[in-house]
Amino acid sequence: QVQLVESGGGLVQAGGSLRLSCAASGSIFSINRMGWYRQAPGKEREFVASITSRGDINYADSAKGRFTISRDNVKNTVALQMNSLKPEDTAVYYCYISSLKNYWGQGTQVTVSS
Repeated sequence: QVQLVESGGGLVQAGGSLRLSCAASGSIFSINRMGWYRQAPGKEREFVASITSRGDINYADSAKGRFTISRDNVKNTVALQMNSLKPEDTAVYYCYISSLKNYWGQGTQVTVSS
């Protein structure tokens, strides 16, 4: 059983910052990619950022220049530092890992007020 536990969501004013964290535990064979998606009300889940075990990083255009993803391969954790937050960043943020299969966290709410 694999578990992903997210933390760090909350309410912040526009222009502020939040740091999301996600810790993976359980029977994890090997994690290739870790990352984040988000889903705003009434919208589909969308990619935010990912990082491979080698450190290759991808960002959605909306995240470039404002968000920074990082991971600890020993602790099996992934973090998302979000700066210059905008109201349109409001969403539930989900972390995921790609191992033998994909696993998802339960989501953490991020609300950015204008």
